[in-house]
Amino acid sequence: MGLSAPRASALSVIVFRGPVTMSRLAEAEQVRPPTITRLVDGLERRGLVRRVSHAEDGRVQMVEATAAGKRLLDKGRTRRVERLMQEIGQLPAEDQQVLARAAELMERLRG
Repeated sequence: MGLSAPRASALSVIVFRGPVTMSRLAEAEQVRPPTITRLVDGLERRGLVRRVSHAEDGRVQMVEATAAGKRLLDKGRTRRVERLMQEIGQLPAEDQQVLARAAELMERLRG
């Protein structure tokens, strides 16, 4: 994706959680506020996120993904899934069956 691992992780949290406060993002990423500020600054410079005011409390700053940020994350995920499917396709049939069974069990647990 052309992002460092910490920036990609932060972008992922922002995309999947929706708008998030800087403090919640720092908590999710298990980093200190100055670190999350630097990560968000970098994402913002690339046009992947933007800071917005909280709807109910204008003093609170939220971070949300831009359309470009969402597209970048989707493209990265698509590439990873395609690569994984190719690698699974190269496994022996017996191993593919084991993975298929494991996927069924995880789906059952999910709900």
